[in-house]
Amino acid sequence: MGLQEILGSDYSKSVTPEHVGQAVETIIQRRDTHIDSLLERLKEERVRKVVEPVLTGKEIVFDPLVDDFQYVLDLGLLKKDGGQFSPSNPIYADVMIRYLGMSESVDNRKYHLPLYISEQRLDMKKLLTDFQQFWRDNSAIWEERFLYKEAAPHLILTAFLQRVINSCGRTDRELATGRKRLDLCIHYQNRRYPIETKIRQSPKTYDEGKNQLSDYIDTLGCDKG
Repeated sequence: MGLQEILGSDYSKSVTPEHVGQAVETIIQRRDTHIDSLLERLKEERVRKVVEPVLTGKEIVFDPLVDDFQYVLDLGLLKKDGGQFSPSNPIYADVMIRYLGMSESVDNRKYHLPLYISEQRLDMKKLLTDFQQFWRDNSAIWEERFLYKEAAPHLILTAFLQRVINSCGRTDRELATGRKRLDLCIHYQNRRYPIETKIRQSPKTYDEGKNQLSDYIDTLGCDKG
């Protein structure tokens, strides 16, 4: 059963992102055979080598002589558009983030949405400050358990935001190779909150990140990020 069956026969008339989000949630929670199969595939080393750069935005060069690339494409986990790899559909992107980001480790009793609402807006400073503490408290424990170590900061941040926000809002993300960062956007109460995440590779990283964030803010028509 796909999105159309869950949304109903007249789904195309008034589908909103919230409707799609609910349908995706239903499919993920139902854990159909193909979802379980996806989770098992993500554990394979040859899959990790291709999928991890998608999660971090790292550049990779497609080599048709390397079987790993074609293997992942044939599995239907990723799609290739020009020189970029990205998840083949939004459901698979969600599953990857939740599973690899170990979202179940985020305690909703400690980190829950009302804590971060001020005057009907998200208090992003408090939300991200709490994430920093959450990372400090848990990263050492995760170090050995984590399958995708290089992508860990991106995955854990996304999973954290998803767990906190998704009860009353949603978190969008742009997963693709070659971006050199991960674009996130939180949607809550008709407002958008853009976030850029980068791995600090050199002293230039911070300035690069600020410029990329500025472009992202302009693209979304926001005044802050």
